[in-house]
Amino acid sequence: MKARVHVMLKNGVLDPQGEAVRHALGSLGFEGVSGVRQGKVIELDLADGTSEATITQMCEKLLANTVIESYKVEVL
Repeated sequence: MKARVHVMLKNGVLDPQGEAVRHALGSLGFEGVSGVRQGKVIELDLADGTSEATITQMCEKLLANTVIESYKVEVL
């Protein structure tokens, strides 16, 4: 079984990488981009029958810093 975890900085947390991408897009001539938030996607290959609760524990303990990041689990 596969799962995909989307991790993003929470709203209100500064995102210097996203700001750098926004600035670079403007420098390349792409106008109208007023904000960029950069995150990460983690794909997991799991044993069949792994519960979503187990995946959530993985996120809470390692994959996301829940103080500043939010995450969404997608079972594929």
